[in-house]
Amino acid sequence: MTPAQRSAVAFVAAGCLTFVTACSGDTQPATGASSSVNKTVVFSPLALKIPAMKGLSEGVTGYGRSKGYEVIVQDPNQDPQKQLTQLQSVIETGRAGGAWVIANQPSSLSALVKTAQDKKIPMILNGVPSDYGLAAPEAGLSFSTIDYKAQGTAIGQELGNCINEKLGGKAEVFDVNNAAGVAGKEELESAAKQALKATAPGATIVQTVTTTDRAATQTGVSGALQGHPNVKAVLGANDESALGSLGAFDAAGKQLTCLTEAGGNDEVLGLVKEGKIYASVVLQFDADMAQSFDTLTKMMGDPSAVGVQLTVPQKVEKAGS
Repeated sequence: MTPAQRSAVAFVAAGCLTFVTACSGDTQPATGASSSVNKTVVFSPLALKIPAMKGLSEGVTGYGRSKGYEVIVQDPNQDPQKQLTQLQSVIETGRAGGAWVIANQPSSLSALVKTAQDKKIPMILNGVPSDYGLAAPEAGLSFSTIDYKAQGTAIGQELGNCINEKLGGKAEVFDVNNAAGVAGKEELESAAKQALKATAPGATIVQTVTTTDRAATQTGVSGALQGHPNVKAVLGANDESALGSLGAFDAAGKQLTCLTEAGGNDEVLGLVKEGKIYASVVLQFDADMAQSFDTLTKMMGDPSAVGVQLTVPQKVEKAGS
């Protein structure tokens, strides 16, 4: 999976949408839809085989219908060329009134984005303008991304708070971070370390473990524990790093007192409630789905208006919060 794909999966993988009211796929226009504007929205995610993408597509379909829009859901199946071809079929023909695209490979869509502008078909795209060869949002083009610096700052602060609260302000820490090439890696990890140091100066990172998936994380943390058996705190970059770390500590019969992470899938949120994870920085995808769709449809009403850069809302979830 490419960095762009990982970024997009992170964008939607935190949980189910409460707006889900219809299945993905072609739908009929809602009764009373205005004929003055082409009210057909095309939604192109990475792939419907990804559960989070499937859930998001259903959320978009239901939310769109509730607003009087027809929604066409495409399935590129993680193939950048297929995604381009599918989008060309609805943009070059004028079938789409607007398109929301979670691109598998943003650079492959640069020419199509220009075509959409020429045809006055607004788009909302994942990432930032530079991913598509642009300097800033332009007429009919908006973008949505994750504020990785804010995520990192929050997980670092919360780990420091836990260390101060439960470990007397001093602790050896494992930094379980993302693999090279993952979107936002540098911003998140740099901010997390700075925030941890500022919040709990007595905390020391004694080893870094790179995470790819839950099983690999558990193996890596298990090995790190052999060299640092006194570690009781983990700075996790994502759900896999948190869950894999818990598995490693459980297998070793050790208590993981302080654990923070960014992500917040259903399993993680359950562990937050149980107090096994001190804090999770959760992306608020219900709110983001609504703001993204509403931004797109607003542009559809005035394709000449310059788009905006959106960020996904996020919230720190802690036991009792």
